[in-house]
Amino acid sequence: MELASKYNPTDIESKWYQYWLDNKFFSSKPDGREPYTIVIPPPNVTGVLHMGHMLNNTIQDVLIRRARMQGKNACWVPGTDHASIATEAKVVNKLAQEGIKKNDLTREEFLKHAWEWTHKHGGIILEQLKKLGASCDWDRTCFTMDEKRSESVIKVFVDLYNKGMIYRGVKMVNWDPKALTALSDEEVIHKEQHGKLYYIRYKIEGEAGYAVVATTRPETIFGDVAVCVNPNDEKTACFRGKKLIVPIVNRVVPVIEDEYVDMEFGTGCLKVTPAHDVNDYTLGLKYNLETIDIFNDNGTLNAAGLHYNGKDRFQVRKEIEQELLDKGLMEKIEDYVNKVGFSERTDVPIEPKLSTQWFLKMENLAKPALEAVMNETIKFVPEKFKNTYRYWMENIRDWNISRQLWWGHQIPAYYLPDGQFVVAENKEAAYQKALSIVNYPLSIDELRQDEDCLDTWFSSWLWPISVFDGINHPENEDINYYYPTNDLVTAPDIIFFWVARMIMSGYEYRQKACFTNVYFTGIVRDKLGRKMSKQLGNSPDPIELMEKYGADGVRMGLLLTAPAGNDIPFDDSLCEQGRNFNNKIWNAFRLVKGWEVADIKQPETAKLAIKWFDSILAKTVAEMDDLFSKYRLSEALMAIYKLFWDEFSAWYLEIAKPAYQQPIDRATYEATLGFFDALLRLLHPFMPFITEELWQNLDDRKEGESIMISLQPKVKNFDEIILTDFEKIKEVIAGVRTIRLQKNIPNKDQLQLQIVGEATNNYDAVVSKLCNLSSIETVSEKASGSISFLVETTEYAVPMANLINVDEEITKMEAEIKYFEGFIASVMKKLGNEKFVANAKPEIVENERKKKADAESKIASLQEGIAALKK
Repeated sequence: MELASKYNPTDIESKWYQYWLDNKFFSSKPDGREPYTIVIPPPNVTGVLHMGHMLNNTIQDVLIRRARMQGKNACWVPGTDHASIATEAKVVNKLAQEGIKKNDLTREEFLKHAWEWTHKHGGIILEQLKKLGASCDWDRTCFTMDEKRSESVIKVFVDLYNKGMIYRGVKMVNWDPKALTALSDEEVIHKEQHGKLYYIRYKIEGEAGYAVVATTRPETIFGDVAVCVNPNDEKTACFRGKKLIVPIVNRVVPVIEDEYVDMEFGTGCLKVTPAHDVNDYTLGLKYNLETIDIFNDNGTLNAAGLHYNGKDRFQVRKEIEQELLDKGLMEKIEDYVNKVGFSERTDVPIEPKLSTQWFLKMENLAKPALEAVMNETIKFVPEKFKNTYRYWMENIRDWNISRQLWWGHQIPAYYLPDGQFVVAENKEAAYQKALSIVNYPLSIDELRQDEDCLDTWFSSWLWPISVFDGINHPENEDINYYYPTNDLVTAPDIIFFWVARMIMSGYEYRQKACFTNVYFTGIVRDKLGRKMSKQLGNSPDPIELMEKYGADGVRMGLLLTAPAGNDIPFDDSLCEQGRNFNNKIWNAFRLVKGWEVADIKQPETAKLAIKWFDSILAKTVAEMDDLFSKYRLSEALMAIYKLFWDEFSAWYLEIAKPAYQQPIDRATYEATLGFFDALLRLLHPFMPFITEELWQNLDDRKEGESIMISLQPKVKNFDEIILTDFEKIKEVIAGVRTIRLQKNIPNKDQLQLQIVGEATNNYDAVVSKLCNLSSIETVSEKASGSISFLVETTEYAVPMANLINVDEEITKMEAEIKYFEGFIASVMKKLGNEKFVANAKPEIVENERKKKADAESKIASLQEGIAALKK
């Protein structure tokens, strides 16, 4: 098939992707081969592809394609996550645009809208991944709310409840006033905020004085039930045993003593608001204090806020500041920087809130999961994340698994009319359980299911098991063959949300690790080092990038600077470099396939080139194997990039190619095609599309053949001596070419090369061809008027007689000497200035001395050249 003169990704990408799909090359079924399994970190069902997805899925595809080409039964399971908070927010916004409020709908009506939204937008991101070349087994596509996964989630909830590991209780939780739901600790991002510290006067009951209490949240004084001081703090000793009056609300509260109070913060007097601060809640329990909840779920104040009832918390903060000033109850206000918890999803400040929620006990689940990572049953790449993981696991708290949302898995708890509840997989099973605990007539319709749904992560923590239906059918063929999976590729920011919890569920439900290795990607950042985001507008559209540079170009651009765990400074120029490499491969292929082949004798140069390249190819295969074993994918890509660009194109093809308009011998041609085949197979995991196109054109292929199911080149022995010798030969060739360039000698003009002293001449034919030499001879003394250079300890000389005008050359060199002498004089003027030497930074003085030494070296070299020309 005639190849186009220019590589056009658009022409080939969809063609080959469809070919792979048609031939079911991505499909995997259990068989006798070694399995290699990856489960995709499921993107949000309503999401679209961003640069983080691009990086993550490119790495997964590289690993899965390579495993497939190693003869393993490679299975990459795709899927999406229902993303409770994000999806529900999008559906609520869509309904609002249509003039519909969520609260005006029944749960069933709302869910109908949510499913419509999901069916409409749910497949977008997976279709976009196909453009990237992702070789997932699409027949295995899962969704965290599809029938099997939903059944798994409910089954696990019931099982853990029956084991006493899930309980319902009132606790201080993180409340998201925008999403109107509780959040787990891991869903709270702490950000540094510039706020104020308010010093408020609390009058002493029955006395003229007052205590000054410092707070960052004056709007919460309506919930104050005590003021706490440290018993060891002398400056607050005068308040012990007294009662204070909370400003505005005029509530009389006791002064309590506890060493929890930081004597250095503010005035040493701490207002205690048990309903709206985690630490205050603990104090409240300890001292049996009243709890007054002052907030509505949406962050407005309730009736406890008196005349601020119904106003937003931040508006109240502004207004109460003025009221306290007007009433003479504000001592002072200072600027203050502190860390505030924000909802990871909605980016609004969370409210600590007492709430009845469902919790999962984590302590016993965490133990085997911690041990597995610390003893490297599960390996983290890079290892630095082990410490982060250990710290979290050793300080783990019970997981708040309930969310006040409708989109998600509804909690399978059913309430009886008398307030009791039962937990069961469905209403019918719940009814049977309920009948066994009541002594009054009960109909199934009297059971009311809990309104809350489960945290999204409660479904995705089962992902490596549930995608193979291992919860519902623990001994099925798929789970026994593919589990545990091999590699997980994910971002470090979900190490707690997801990675740790998957490891826990693996040990709880399979009694073994759920994967062998976890590869943590870095964060894709822009040229200024900022994280890419929609808000900053600094994230390129991945689809547009692929349209401009081709999928292979973008894949390569992302991987070139993507060491595991380190951030990726992304720039479009990287994709351009990727596209240029595609063009290099394409043009090299067209060159080789354009040669006329004849049954003629093989030149000595070609024999040497083949022997050398066979060794450097074998060395690179071994190097790449080692780099892949250490998950150093960027370096593996760079190894094959350099092999193709520097060694194959710049050296091998230059040596092997026939003279202009001359045919090539068949042996060299076949060897070159063999090398091209091996190079394409090494490149394929990184650049699947161009390699398939060229591999198909490399030979006559039958329908159903593909590079992606051919085997990777195997590690074999190579000749270190020829590799060392060839590096020296490259230096000799570079030396001759430098002389040609410096003296403006055309490439068509032949040169002579003299080797001064003893030297082996095994590669003279290669040097002669690439340097266009008329002769290479070994001499005891170089010819008069020659220019020489050293390679290690051997001197090489190129006679210049008849090639240059000696007088002109000497005049030019003398002018250069004059320039450098003037330059040295200006440097010496500086160095002779005592003030400069005494006051300038040492490195600046040293730099001037280096300039002088470099110029003197150049003068000596020029003088030596003049002397040689005058001989």
